Amino acid sequence: MIIGITGFTFLCYNLPMKQKPLIETNPYLRNPDKFRKALITSVASSTAIETGAPIESIVRMLEEGEKAGPLKTTQGSAR
Repeated sequence: MIIGITGFTFLCYNLPMKQKPLIETNPYLRNPDKFRKALITSVASSTAIETGAPIESIVRMLEEGEKAGPLKTTQGSAR
């Protein structure tokens, strides 16, 4: 049986790949400090673009929020 290039490509793309969990492949998820810093940077830059506020002030607010206690939630809908 002769398989042309197109057939070979088809076979390669349809073979199942062994996938590792994201926690093993993403270094930021393995290191909570790096993850938190990257998350704050991402949120601050996106918020600055949307609101026009300086990134530094947004970062400061997010870092202060880390020190706050957990939010209390109530049972049921807020509507």
